[in-house]
Amino acid sequence: MSHPDFRNKVAEITLLFWLMKIVATTLGETFGDFLSMTMNLGYLSGIGITILFFLVVMWIQLNVDTYVPYRYWLVIIATTTLGTEISDYLDRTLHFGYILGSLTLFTGLILILVFWYRRFKTIRVYPIYEKNKEAYYWLAILLSNSLGTAFGDLLSDVAGFSYLQGALITATVIAVVVALHYWTAFNEVFLFWLAFIFTRPFGATFGDFLTKPVARGGLQFSTLLASLVSVTLLIGLIVLESRRYEGSIR
Repeated sequence: MSHPDFRNKVAEITLLFWLMKIVATTLGETFGDFLSMTMNLGYLSGIGITILFFLVVMWIQLNVDTYVPYRYWLVIIATTTLGTEISDYLDRTLHFGYILGSLTLFTGLILILVFWYRRFKTIRVYPIYEKNKEAYYWLAILLSNSLGTAFGDLLSDVAGFSYLQGALITATVIAVVVALHYWTAFNEVFLFWLAFIFTRPFGATFGDFLTKPVARGGLQFSTLLASLVSVTLLIGLIVLESRRYEGSIR
């Protein structure tokens, strides 16, 4: 087993990483809906709350010297929740609609990646040492999570797919990315960002599948119950990740 680089500040890309990412995106979808809809705070108030949470946990993350699993995944949770609120605010409050909202967020993500590449001549996501590079990393993650929410809503509300069908479509894309990773020489950085973008709508559509009415293809769980289930799963995965990381140190 290789030893970790103690200067690195972000998670290594493993199968466990992707499992945690999917559960975190589901949590972001259900908890974002809990704040804006169940608590009736509205999208603007929900954005205010989640921006504050995001800024606090990201400031902590940026100012630590090495990778700490629970701190890192708190920021991921913050980006998934804030991403849900941003997408819903663009699509519904500002009336962009799902297509224009998705295009807007996609454009923002591409711009961040372009600026990141122009500054550092790479957009590799592991390892990351510099605080400035990590800031680009988190902005790209936030925009990709926002885009994933919009795209997941587009599949269900515009294309007319059920939430389960939407999850299956995005899962197929992810499977293709995995196949390209293992059986071709396709650029790994491009594949990472493609997988990262599409794991967000997978988690988002699965979150919708848990919470939306049965008549619309969902299980009609409350947003609070779905969030609690996701939190429980994610805590278990973070414990596994912490043990894996500690084991690699020894």
